[in-house]
Amino acid sequence: MTADNTARRLIVMRHATSSWISGAHLDHQRPLNQTGRPEPASIAAQLAEIGWQPDLVLSSDSRRTTETWQRMADGLPEIDVHFKRELYHAGFEAFERQVGAVDASFRTVLVLGHNPGWEAVVEELGRQFVRMAPAHAALLVGRGATWWDALADGWGLEHVLTP
Repeated sequence: MTADNTARRLIVMRHATSSWISGAHLDHQRPLNQTGRPEPASIAAQLAEIGWQPDLVLSSDSRRTTETWQRMADGLPEIDVHFKRELYHAGFEAFERQVGAVDASFRTVLVLGHNPGWEAVVEELGRQFVRMAPAHAALLVGRGATWWDALADGWGLEHVLTP
């Protein structure tokens, strides 16, 4: 453990169910489908209900992740959001670079992205495999003076939210 036991909460969430038959020419442009559209609001409501409102959102810049966040935003207002190309189909190393760089003043961060990378992230941090189906959110708790410190220490998997 680091000297500073500042609690950190991390929400690792996969985008909602997307369409494979949308006519999008690139994977990056695939939208949510009819099943996926209501899923984000359900997760936002659950996060609000249990007091896990994020201070910051880091999201892939794909269409399906931006649409997922847009459908969550009404239930989780006034949050700083950054859409990052580096999180598009990112693995643990890209995730770690983005989250590690977060200012220490943020205590709860939502990172919105894709599989298979998000299953690897949750397994690396939580030390157990969690199936990250569309719109699933793994809630992890760690400690550290900075996000880099917290990422270097162990994390506990608190819960997995499903729509």
